[in-house]
Amino acid sequence: MEQQDLIKLIADSFASLGVAYFITGSTASIIYGEPRFTNDIDIVADISEAHINDLIKKFPLPEFYLSEEAIKDAVNRKLQFNIIHPSSGLKIDVIVKKNNLFDESRFKRLRKIQTSNNIYANFASPEDVIVKKMDFYRQGGSEKHLRDIAGIIKISGENLDYNYITNWANKLDLDDICKAILNQIKMK
Repeated sequence: MEQQDLIKLIADSFASLGVAYFITGSTASIIYGEPRFTNDIDIVADISEAHINDLIKKFPLPEFYLSEEAIKDAVNRKLQFNIIHPSSGLKIDVIVKKNNLFDESRFKRLRKIQTSNNIYANFASPEDVIVKKMDFYRQGGSEKHLRDIAGIIKISGENLDYNYITNWANKLDLDDICKAILNQIKMK
């Protein structure tokens, strides 16, 4: 199984279950920015306990590994769980939608995009990918998040809503990171 096949499977599965979702993280940053290797697909999904049994049926053993207990815990605590395709090494990180203003905003701004393989899927907006990448950088300090942000700005920069980015950076206490990134852009 290739990553594009897995994207199609998850998009079709969530659509058939009536689960609102969007792809974010590195997969989304590649769509809006520059290519890089990733084995993970990060998805934010509005999953409830009512979806669990059907979701498990969509990703059956032994082709996939999916823990019912992990899904229930993630749904109840608004965390994440994994769907793993062992034979390819691909992994989907399913992040359960939180009941906060930022997730509400991200769901309102999602975009249905046709990938290079003619697959239609919902993606986070590039601005929301940037804001989350800043947050992940703050949490872990990994330079890959800054490279992803730089790639998005390089490719999609003219079309970005910088007011939206700075507004959420302020609300999420990411001002210092945002200012440093925007100063780098101005210097180029």
